[in-house]
Amino acid sequence: MGIIGWIILGLFAGAIAKVLLPGRDPGGLIGTTLIGVAGAFVGGWLSSRFLDRPVENHFFDLYTWGAAIGGSLVLLVAYRLLFGNSRN
Repeated sequence: MGIIGWIILGLFAGAIAKVLLPGRDPGGLIGTTLIGVAGAFVGGWLSSRFLDRPVENHFFDLYTWGAAIGGSLVLLVAYRLLFGNSRN
């Protein structure tokens, strides 16, 4: 899967993470995309490092999506913990 595929996967993963954790977050579409793409990479790294299951390079692999969404959720929670109270 190329970089465009990872960006598209990250966009969807970030959007799904925001649906699962609703709330006010600055950044909009760009923030969602960045959190999602970074989350996809973090999820893939966590999966291969700690679960001994490397993520496949297939866009439609369910495990790849799960790792990307899980990584996006981790980054979204961390983002809210760090910057959540700065916007009132």
